[in-house]
Amino acid sequence: MRRMLLLLLLLPAAAASSLPPSNKVVFILGGQSNMAGRGGVVGSHWDGIVPPECAPNPSILRLSPQLRWEEAYEPLHNGIDSNRTCGVGPGMSFANALLRSSPGQFPVVGLVPCAVGGTRMAHWAKGTDLYSDLVRRSRVALETGGRIGAVLWYQGESDTVRWADANDYARRMAMLVRNLRADLAMPHLLLIQVGLASGLGQYTEVVREAQKGIKLRNVRFVDAKGLPLEDGHLHLSTQAQVQLGHMLAQAYLNYGTSTL
Repeated sequence: MRRMLLLLLLLPAAAASSLPPSNKVVFILGGQSNMAGRGGVVGSHWDGIVPPECAPNPSILRLSPQLRWEEAYEPLHNGIDSNRTCGVGPGMSFANALLRSSPGQFPVVGLVPCAVGGTRMAHWAKGTDLYSDLVRRSRVALETGGRIGAVLWYQGESDTVRWADANDYARRMAMLVRNLRADLAMPHLLLIQVGLASGLGQYTEVVREAQKGIKLRNVRFVDAKGLPLEDGHLHLSTQAQVQLGHMLAQAYLNYGTSTL
């Protein structure tokens, strides 16, 4: 009887200790395959190589597909970009770079993977399933405390195929930013978008110019052009993803604190 009573008394403490910390700095990862991560993927096989810059860390969490916080590890988008083979993306390199640069400023980094391969900007318009899921996961990420530091966005390769999509990219991207800020009640939300390193069609430069030309406050541009590609034409290699993560971290360190 005493033993059972002791166990009952300990249960609340055990539950409390399993709760995620309330001092998280949360980052939303959105876009398509290069954000979801194809580093080390050839065909439908991931080589399983995780660079030290992308290693797990108890201070880096991810919001799982089941909306639970867990220790983050590669592939970060496993179970999110479903029915596809995911590999190394920029998220873990980004988070580890933040922790190394200023551990006191980032006691816990919470990553919220939301990217889905093969998507066009039209698929992320308000009212679509992808947009609704993006907002839902962002809101859930804050239920246990913390704040959103930024949205990291890498998308647009699929919008290079048709002129109509490429030509309308700037308008759709601006609407995405405005809608997210309104639906998350964060009018100054920082969004760091990655300039395309590659594209599926002939309008890659049209989309890149649209990305560079967005003139909204607290929208920053990090250029992936020139980073090495895994398959020679579309997906960033593992080391390129590591480098991109560092570039995103530096962009956040340069601009993120000014949005608070």
